Amino acid sequence: MLLDTASLYFRAYFGVPESVKAPDGTPVNAVRGLLDFIARLVQDHEPDDLVACMDFDWRPQWRVELIPSYKAHRVAEEVEGGPDEEETPDTLSPQVPVIEDVLDAIGIARVGAVGYEADDVIGTLAGRAAGPVDIVTGDRDLFQLVDDARGVRVLYPVKGMGSLQAFDEAALREKYGVDGPGYADLALLRGDPSDGLPGVPGIGEKTAAKLLASFGDLAGILAAVEDPAAKISPAQRKRLAEAGPYLAVAPKVVRVAGDVPLAPFDAALPREPRDPEVLEALAERWGLGGSLQRLLSALGG
Repeated sequence: MLLDTASLYFRAYFGVPESVKAPDGTPVNAVRGLLDFIARLVQDHEPDDLVACMDFDWRPQWRVELIPSYKAHRVAEEVEGGPDEEETPDTLSPQVPVIEDVLDAIGIARVGAVGYEADDVIGTLAGRAAGPVDIVTGDRDLFQLVDDARGVRVLYPVKGMGSLQAFDEAALREKYGVDGPGYADLALLRGDPSDGLPGVPGIGEKTAAKLLASFGDLAGILAAVEDPAAKISPAQRKRLAEAGPYLAVAPKVVRVAGDVPLAPFDAALPREPRDPEVLEALAERWGLGGSLQRLLSALGG
């Protein structure tokens, strides 16, 4: 089980009231919400391995060089020589180090790589996995990794953190008309304002799905644009031709990397805390109470 950690703690932050606080009055809604969510995942799905995948760089420079608007609207502060700071709610930022400390003390593997997003770490680990993989994320970009043959599916939270919708290839086709790899092509054609991806003007999700159904993939669509005999409307042909420079670089930006260099780590689900004393101090300092106990109970099986 691979967790898109930032996506999940953002969900927890907005799904649990800020009135959930530590003894000193600091909000810990994201911390406790995430711990409760992981407890339910472990209890319901019983994974052998669990990895909290991290954004060591939420806006990698190599993606920005290809599409400068990539996540540009989310930059709170530009940092020379390092990852820019992401715009984050004031009361969420201080909770992130607490989440990291708690996961480390429990012994849940926390994995990231300099210059890469959590999506890329997930893509790499999903590609390496010998058995079935559940990817837990609130980010639709990772639908591109769905692969029935390899047992890779996405568990997508709906209505906050309350329930999960499992996406295999059948569910993807039913909702979007594409398979896993086709989802990346769909996403880059329609664009994604939340990621600063412009897409092709005039090509929405349904039109993109129809083009992919007709011509197979992005390469097939671009070949059709160049083929006068291809059945494609003049307006669509014009839009796609004009978007040529964007479509030349968008695949590298939108598709997750599958070859991220990762340091060795132990992915095995911990049955007891790695550092009980540190964990106890964190629990007391931040008032983690029942949320932490529920996770430890789930891990103990």
